[in-house]
Amino acid sequence: MRLVQLLLAADEREPILSMLDEEEIDYLAFETAGVGSGARDVLVEFPLPDQAVEYVEERLDEAGIEQRYVVTLTAESARTTRFAELEDRFITGTEAGDSISPEELRTTALSLHPDPVPYYSMTVVSALVAVAGLLVDSAALVVGAMVIAPQVGSALTASVGATIGEWEMLESGVRAQVLSLSLAILGAAAFGIALQLSGFVSPTVDVETIAQVGERTAPGLLTLAVGLAAGVAGAVGLATALPVSIVGVMIAAALIPAAAAVGIGLAWSEPGVAIGAAVLLVANLVSVNVAGFATLRAFGYRPTDADTSSESTLGPALVALALVVAVLGSGALFTAQSSFENDVNSAVGDVLEDDAYDDLELVQTSAGFVVVPGSAPPDVRVVVQRPVDQPSPRLAADLGAAIADATGREVNVRVEFVETQRYDADE
Repeated sequence: MRLVQLLLAADEREPILSMLDEEEIDYLAFETAGVGSGARDVLVEFPLPDQAVEYVEERLDEAGIEQRYVVTLTAESARTTRFAELEDRFITGTEAGDSISPEELRTTALSLHPDPVPYYSMTVVSALVAVAGLLVDSAALVVGAMVIAPQVGSALTASVGATIGEWEMLESGVRAQVLSLSLAILGAAAFGIALQLSGFVSPTVDVETIAQVGERTAPGLLTLAVGLAAGVAGAVGLATALPVSIVGVMIAAALIPAAAAVGIGLAWSEPGVAIGAAVLLVANLVSVNVAGFATLRAFGYRPTDADTSSESTLGPALVALALVVAVLGSGALFTAQSSFENDVNSAVGDVLEDDAYDDLELVQTSAGFVVVPGSAPPDVRVVVQRPVDQPSPRLAADLGAAIADATGREVNVRVEFVETQRYDADE
């Protein structure tokens, strides 16, 4: 619930108090010393359910009251004559709603964005933890990196700024995201080089074969869905005054591991890893922000400033242009990668349908990022299940030829066999 405080001029007292009586809102009114002229002002305070704040503010605007001093406080409980009726009306009744007021939305988003020093330092620390998790193939460490990453504040700040038309919030949120993720990439690369020099990780290790790394280097439509879902969840949590701390983990899941994978690719001089993870990072970054903006617009939030001068629209227009370029670029790369992966999967399925491979069962197929200028042939990893002592010496070559015919590209194929034994009780 919220406690609203209004400072009114003496001639505004009766219209406001009449409106509160009409809406059956209990209030207290205090006379206070005037400002400047010495006239007596009136301080009015009243408790409201969260969902009623925006409605009451609209009533104040309709009354033409100049809101010189309005403070909305969080309150624990209220016991007044008619507060229960307000709860029934705005929480479970015909006027029930979940969204909070635009002013509270703005304040909440800004409160989630910490000071620069802890924000950037914690982003780098989370990226270092993610590097460790990716290299040791530990999902638990990667999740730990997501938990401590503070990306939710800057992402929601940008989405709210774009929604309500406040350029400073939009610019601040976008700048913080770009700078923090750039620092995360540099920190991850430096950490990777340090691990190699210290001997903790061999410089010759094939990082593309690590499952946690490989998941971030071949972006597809399913991985893009993570960014979209994170943006929607963050905006819903913010607009409905639900806790967004858990949502922050999902936003970090779309960004921090990908940034760490870019750093690993740079540290190990693997352009396929670096570029693939970078495409995923950019696509998810755009997805989070666009999905957050679209969700807030769907909740009915609109710009609160009608200023349409060139100075007020130039900044947002440049940001919008950058987003369009990023969407088109990453979208083209995603489409090319998805087409390549579909062709690979189709070719692998055709080969395994051959009578010579009846005893084999496909477990997993993964393809490296294909759009890397001047790179070596992309790697394709195929995991199959086979009976014990059932060799298939020609499988890799057959797969390579079939994939080359289907995709028009030479590929490196690595086949991993999982040997199994089976006993059926009814035999």
